[in-house]
Amino acid sequence: MSVRKIICINEDWLFHGPKGTTEQVNVPHTWNNVDGQDGGNDYWRGTCTYEHTFSCPEFDHNTQVVYLEFQGVNATADVELNGQKVVHHDGGYSTFRAEITSLLQGENHLVVHADNSVNDRVYPQKADFTFYGGIYRDVSLLIVNKNHFDLDYYGGPGLRITPTVSGHAAQVRVQSWTNVDQPEVAVQLKDHTGQVVAQGTGTDVTLEIPNVHLWDGVKDPYLYTAQLDLMQDGVVVDQITSTFGVRTFHVDPKKGFFLNGRSYPLHGVSRHQDRKGLGNALNREHHDEDMALIREMGANTIRLAHYQHDQYFYDLCDKYGMVVWAEIPYISEHMPNGRENTISQMKELIVQNYNHPSIVTWGISNEITISTKDKADMLDNHRVLNDLCHEMDKTRVTTLACYAMCSHFNASAHISDIVSWNLYLGWYVPGLFLNDWWIRFFHLIYPNRCLGYSEYGCEGMPNLHSSHPKRGDHTEEYQAIYHEFMLECFKRHPYMWSTHVWNMFDFAADARDQGGEPGMNHKGLVTFDRKVKKDSFFLYKAYWSEEPFVHICSRRYVDRPETTTQVKVYTNQKEVSLYCNGKLIATQKGNKVFKFQVPLNGECKIEAVSGQLRDTCTLRSVSTPNPDYALKKGKSTSANWV
Repeated sequence: MSVRKIICINEDWLFHGPKGTTEQVNVPHTWNNVDGQDGGNDYWRGTCTYEHTFSCPEFDHNTQVVYLEFQGVNATADVELNGQKVVHHDGGYSTFRAEITSLLQGENHLVVHADNSVNDRVYPQKADFTFYGGIYRDVSLLIVNKNHFDLDYYGGPGLRITPTVSGHAAQVRVQSWTNVDQPEVAVQLKDHTGQVVAQGTGTDVTLEIPNVHLWDGVKDPYLYTAQLDLMQDGVVVDQITSTFGVRTFHVDPKKGFFLNGRSYPLHGVSRHQDRKGLGNALNREHHDEDMALIREMGANTIRLAHYQHDQYFYDLCDKYGMVVWAEIPYISEHMPNGRENTISQMKELIVQNYNHPSIVTWGISNEITISTKDKADMLDNHRVLNDLCHEMDKTRVTTLACYAMCSHFNASAHISDIVSWNLYLGWYVPGLFLNDWWIRFFHLIYPNRCLGYSEYGCEGMPNLHSSHPKRGDHTEEYQAIYHEFMLECFKRHPYMWSTHVWNMFDFAADARDQGGEPGMNHKGLVTFDRKVKKDSFFLYKAYWSEEPFVHICSRRYVDRPETTTQVKVYTNQKEVSLYCNGKLIATQKGNKVFKFQVPLNGECKIEAVSGQLRDTCTLRSVSTPNPDYALKKGKSTSANWV
């Protein structure tokens, strides 16, 4: 039964763009899907207008009201209906609503002014990614009874579910809020089959689930459902539901992350939500594909950077057992006039996402010391946010991501409960070995402080190759070497609470023009369009996934100048045989990374075999050697583009 009605109004909007043109579009939509991805730091930032006309929905004027809901408008939204101001919202990544019943007419004219212009009060304003403008998530009309669960508090669902584990049972506190003075609320907790396992009444009730089934990460992400019915004279007038999971976790500075009482090392990726040609204007199929790629690789944690992501993606994290770091876009530079915006965005993040069992930590800021001038005000802002998180949610810890140049002793690194660093040792500066030194030194001086890596990575482009890869060359080969080192490095430091690759996917950063493709950050393990899994993707799959596979690396580096070349194979199998034109080169026993020396003569069919698993590619020796790829002012001096 559903007593609420949701009407999607994504189709047929008039968009008045930055060049004064008008076109018909559907939302999700952004006006920076091209110029925000081509480099030059010149993508258009300002205010654009969307218009939509809709007929008054059918509803009972005596018993029902209508809300307008936006799931994401970047970054500031001013909404008008039939010439009347409806709502102003600052913050481009969260849900907001407004009750519009009294403004409705037979035909209704909705106007949304979306503004992603430069200012000093709404985050983010300075960061290494594109701030796409537009209505880039769904827009809906929500019809509910006049007596209903709360829809007006920071875009939240009107309920909060807090499970605690006691032996084999769970105590589940269910709090709800309504607009009724003395509400009658019936609460049912259901298992995954829909069977009721506990029930009670009240707006603040604690129910017991005996023999509780825990939400247990990627292997067993078990979810229950809470159903709340608002009753009036024995009739259900409003109903809300939410999935939830029961789990415990803690973080130990000497032993790392624990889930449900057992050691559960967190290894995963960070994710930006944008795509080539689409920007942030994604649909559910795009989110599904992203999750499928992350799961294929074997990750068990995701840092959802650097802002609140679509509710649907948090749902996917719950469903598939991903442990999540969720954060607000308080990033790169503290703006004294933006303090209230950090607070409102944190409140929205927590209120809208409290019930997700996947989330274990709230991220306060990212690289905030890069160019901050007023350090005292910045530190105070952090303390306010840290206290706010603890006040609103006593079940999770706080964290932040420190800038690489932020020292071990920096005060901002010691405010949150746990901490991580964005470090690119071996990419932006020489010396992969420095990662070991850095981690050991921090652990030595702060043995009781939980440490993680929130970002690490290097650029790798699948059309750039070298037989002698080196730092800074943007080749797929050096990216693989970098990640080979980092995976072994983290094995040497098992006390780290989490490690997150930067990044799962290439993403747009229009200010970038530092080599490779302008406007892009190529640190992803998968390309911006999700079409190419780079070699490093398969390296992580070899370490993290139990799905049997073999993968020949540098397969896109077909034409090679040498007569004997190295062929590298990634696999989670213990033995690999390599063949060239049907002739066995060698059989090796090993672990994750296998290296073979293969003579090249003309065109060679290379085949890697492990049991029933096979992978093939073609390599060629060329008579005129190509010089190794080099990068000068963003242009190649080599023909090694494939």
